[in-house]
Amino acid sequence: MTTRRSFSIEEKLALLHEAEEIGITETCRRHDLSSSVIRRWKRKFQDEGVEGLKPGYPRIDPQVRRLEEENRRLKKIIGDLQLELEIKSELLKKTPIGTRRK
Repeated sequence: MTTRRSFSIEEKLALLHEAEEIGITETCRRHDLSSSVIRRWKRKFQDEGVEGLKPGYPRIDPQVRRLEEENRRLKKIIGDLQLELEIKSELLKKTPIGTRRK
């Protein structure tokens, strides 16, 4: 099994520069890369500049992910409680005054 390599923006720029000097095929052989990778980086660099070479999938801190999950869970609980209160309130409005429990 091969692991996915990640390249910094500086490494990508250096590889693009090398590909311009000696060619995409030779650069790919030297660094064991697919030519489609170099071409994609080149296209993104031409379209978006250095911003286009940033990683596409930002890593999320596990603690932030845990907090976001807890936040979603708490919002659901609050929503359920709010719905329950609204239902009880509607039922109290519909119940005649003489039949209400004390």
